[in-house]
Amino acid sequence: MPRKVWILFIGMFINVTAISFIWPLNTIFINGHLGKPLWIAGLVLTFNSLASVIGSMLGGYLFDKMGSYRTIVIGISISVVGAIILAIDHGWYAYVPALLITGFGSGMVFPAIYALAGKVWPEGGTKTFSAIYVAQNAGMAVGAALGGYIASYSFDYIFIGNAVVYVVFTVFVIATFRGMANDSERKPSKAKSEERGWRKVSPSMRALLFLCIAYIFCWFGYTQWQATISVHMERLGIDLKMYSLLWTINGLCIVCLQPLITIILPKIFKSINRQMVAGMFIFCLSFLLLIGAKGFNMFLISMIVITLGEMLVWPAIPTVANRLAPPDKVGFFQGVVNSAGTVGKMVGPLIGGLIVDLSDINLLFIVIVALIGVGMVITSVYDRGLPKELQTDPEYAS
Repeated sequence: MPRKVWILFIGMFINVTAISFIWPLNTIFINGHLGKPLWIAGLVLTFNSLASVIGSMLGGYLFDKMGSYRTIVIGISISVVGAIILAIDHGWYAYVPALLITGFGSGMVFPAIYALAGKVWPEGGTKTFSAIYVAQNAGMAVGAALGGYIASYSFDYIFIGNAVVYVVFTVFVIATFRGMANDSERKPSKAKSEERGWRKVSPSMRALLFLCIAYIFCWFGYTQWQATISVHMERLGIDLKMYSLLWTINGLCIVCLQPLITIILPKIFKSINRQMVAGMFIFCLSFLLLIGAKGFNMFLISMIVITLGEMLVWPAIPTVANRLAPPDKVGFFQGVVNSAGTVGKMVGPLIGGLIVDLSDINLLFIVIVALIGVGMVITSVYDRGLPKELQTDPEYAS
């Protein structure tokens, strides 16, 4: 990989390490330590995700208007403020606003880094976004492992660790990201269409929005691992360290296998659409395995299966967004994709918590399988009608 992509790799790793100190443990902390019911915990995470959606759209917009460096610095500075508040006071009345501030700031950073990666190594194709995805998951593995271990002694320390790593990320960005891309180079926008309503939306944006529906369904299911499934495992008597171990295994599998998978995927699936559909099918299988699960081993198997699925789906979505985006809207398209994933994270804890509270977790797994099944159908047809050079099915986007 080019040196600039390695810098982005390291930056994303540090950023997600900071986030992962508390990200998988939010529901447990709100429910078990702050004494709030599961649906309240879901509501808090919903608002956190909403803040991230707004941040993602703003981050993508600012990337196109003012460049990558300033956008990322603004986003990470906001996150640092939220992290410091959490380190000082993580009682109920400080926890919620600080979490919203952190979510908004991190929402700005993610689409900017993905858009910048596509800009500095456009010929990398899928390999570019797979590299950032690997960095993201390596950070998640390290952060979750450290967070779970530290939280088993005291939750106070994970908030301090979260703030410290955010500060490290800020210093790294200031030292290395300036001049990463020539942000002054902007290609002019095309003339505005006289059409109104849905027809005014470009065909490439319409295709991306349909794909984002499937992306939302996938994240709705995936986020249950940080929300309802974490609490379910705790109620089954599975130790917190074992739950954190699942995320460590998830991250290690991705770090070790993703580079190899990126090479062989075009030979197996021939098109990125088929790759995404296959990944969603594996998602469904992982949740079917959880129905009636009682012991840690079944949760471990399910986590390994869903990890295989996400390795097919998660890097593919930003790759498609980068391919569909006009040159002057790369940041905006990545902001839309990141926002869609965050919408899934936003509604997942709330609706998942309500389903579990009103019925049981097995019903939730069935609902997830049905939704992702719909997503598979959408993914099969989302780019039909696009010009051939924009379609991702006839020619593998790599």
